[in-house]
Amino acid sequence: MTRTASRSRSTSESSVELSIDLDGTGASRVRTSVPFLDHLLTAFAKHSLTDLTVTASGDTEIDVHHTAEDVGIVLGDAIREALGDKRGIARYGDATVPLDEALTRAVVDLSGRPYLVHGGEPAGFELHLIGGHFTGSMVRHVFEAIVFNARMTAHVDVLAGRDPHHIAESEFKAFARAFRAAKAYDPLVAGVPSTKGAL
Repeated sequence: MTRTASRSRSTSESSVELSIDLDGTGASRVRTSVPFLDHLLTAFAKHSLTDLTVTASGDTEIDVHHTAEDVGIVLGDAIREALGDKRGIARYGDATVPLDEALTRAVVDLSGRPYLVHGGEPAGFELHLIGGHFTGSMVRHVFEAIVFNARMTAHVDVLAGRDPHHIAESEFKAFARAFRAAKAYDPLVAGVPSTKGAL
């Protein structure tokens, strides 16, 4: 069974075309018109072993907000579709990932229930312009868009960090590694890993 999906979204604010393969090698081609988001999603693909292709454009002359949010929405939709009925998967995953002085712990449950707990970023992080164009507050917002549309539970906790670039990147790498573990097939799991029989 192939775990792939292709999704698109077009509004007056942005246009997004995206495809994923959950059983890939981490290959990616990401062109969102938001350079730091490209960087974060490329890291997500690499460290989750998810092949990812994204092409997006939007009203970035106003702000990157609309384009970044819509890319997150479409990625979450694609993850949900590609996971299918989740038979045989581990369901849960966790990872703690450093990037120099930054350290982030992420825990993922492919539960079918959208919930995000996100914290630990230092005061002022949300106001910092990373790369001169990506507001720190967008990190949480992109996670919200992914998690809610993928219908997963995720806890992302920054444990240490000073440099905003390092903090954001460690968050996405930790999330990627946790997602990689959660989506992996577990040979000991028979059927759907839930007492309810569905996720």
